[in-house]
Amino acid sequence: MDRSASASIPTSTSSPPYSIPLPSGSGSWLYTTLAVLFTLLALEQSVYRYKKRHLPGAAWTIPVIGKFADSLKPTMEGYMRQWNAGDLSAVSVFNIFIVMASSNEYSRKILNSPTYAEPCLVHAAKQIIFPDNWVFLTGKEHVAYRKALNLLFTRKALSLYFGIQDKVTREHFRNWVSTDGKPRPIMMIARHLNMDTSLRVFCGDHIPAAATQEISDKYWDITRALELVNFPLALPGTKIWRAIRARKVAFKWLVEAAAKSKVHMANGGEPTCMLDGWLQTIQDPEWKGRKEFSDREMAMVIFSFLFASQDAMSSGLIYAFQHLADNPAVLAKVREEQDRVRGDPNNPMTLELFNDMPYLNAVVKESFRVKPPVLMVPYKTTRAFPISDDYTVPANSMVIPSFYNSLQDPEVYSNPQEFDPTRWLDPNGPAQSSPRNYLVFGSGPHRCIGVEYAIMNIALVIAHAVSMWDWEHARTHESDEIEIIATIFPKDGCHMKFTPRAT
Repeated sequence: MDRSASASIPTSTSSPPYSIPLPSGSGSWLYTTLAVLFTLLALEQSVYRYKKRHLPGAAWTIPVIGKFADSLKPTMEGYMRQWNAGDLSAVSVFNIFIVMASSNEYSRKILNSPTYAEPCLVHAAKQIIFPDNWVFLTGKEHVAYRKALNLLFTRKALSLYFGIQDKVTREHFRNWVSTDGKPRPIMMIARHLNMDTSLRVFCGDHIPAAATQEISDKYWDITRALELVNFPLALPGTKIWRAIRARKVAFKWLVEAAAKSKVHMANGGEPTCMLDGWLQTIQDPEWKGRKEFSDREMAMVIFSFLFASQDAMSSGLIYAFQHLADNPAVLAKVREEQDRVRGDPNNPMTLELFNDMPYLNAVVKESFRVKPPVLMVPYKTTRAFPISDDYTVPANSMVIPSFYNSLQDPEVYSNPQEFDPTRWLDPNGPAQSSPRNYLVFGSGPHRCIGVEYAIMNIALVIAHAVSMWDWEHARTHESDEIEIIATIFPKDGCHMKFTPRAT
């Protein structure tokens, strides 16, 4: 008898032993499978503990999924617990080893160490916005590409964009007034305003109005997929799968817009948008940079700007409305500045007028500080990263600098939870003297390229709103709760009522 494939069970000392036959090899297969599984799970724990070393964080990781369950509904309280655990702390999700940096020192070190770490945004970002997108470039290649794109944000270019922003904002505001006298959440209507503004600035009339609506409707799927942690595979029905489908729709329109812009400019047209201005610059005989960009390349750049601007700017805009509504004295000062500098609110805003509004600029900057749209930006280590004297982040780990703690540092911003724009009006004050703490737009070689554009856009919308309307914020029990998606939003969507301004 093959005793390795049978089980002997004695019944009593007086009864002869008997055997229960099993299928050949089944016991060995079961024991081998269990042994392999046990070994893999033990190896997973060992690798996690080896990488974690002395960093704060869970002593053991949940097999396979790690902290995935906690990441499905991220909260500020959860992030704060992680940040407060230490300047550096560790966590694992789907066997992705993650080091969280909470201090200004370590956050800036990550952002300014391209030799060791590169932006990965989120695990699925390359699937959604293409692995060859310029935002993933590093080193000299990234510097050269970014230098070419800086021409899209010159003062001349910003002046063109300002006129487009002014026109689109006025068109949308006709539908914002509360005709029924009831407050309504402005989150989605503000997002659509921002999407329409961005697409008109970037593509002008080279993209039809129907496409703007379609992209705006579908872009929420992209936003949802850009949460810090998601199911990593693009299986049908998953957030990543829906995001890729939405990207295909948007990208098709952007490629067509690039092609139309080339025809428009080749026929001697005047620049009407970012694409046109880009082509005019590279076609100038005195331009020494790269002369040719394919329709796809131009579309990828525009898509990256849309990706960077849409929800971050929408978050900034919504919180600016909420902060002003909750601080009527500040709103009154913004309105006084508008009346003094602009006079008739029907006059179009210009870049020159905007530069004469220091209080409005301070309000936007402070709103970004109190509620930074982006709390953190994930990076991936390309090699072992000696981030401190006693810890090296392993290669191919995710390392995440936090912006929030730097923006809430009480040594730089007294009463950091307080919304106080005046802290930005004193050039010698601690806020203005500590630019290293203001990480709203990142730092280092990948710092946001459209900083001036973002501030300008939010300021223009606020300027029109305070000049045209009286505001009322209908607070709910969720007004101060934060919903964390790719960016942050008031959990109740910010219920506002706008009525024509009393004269």
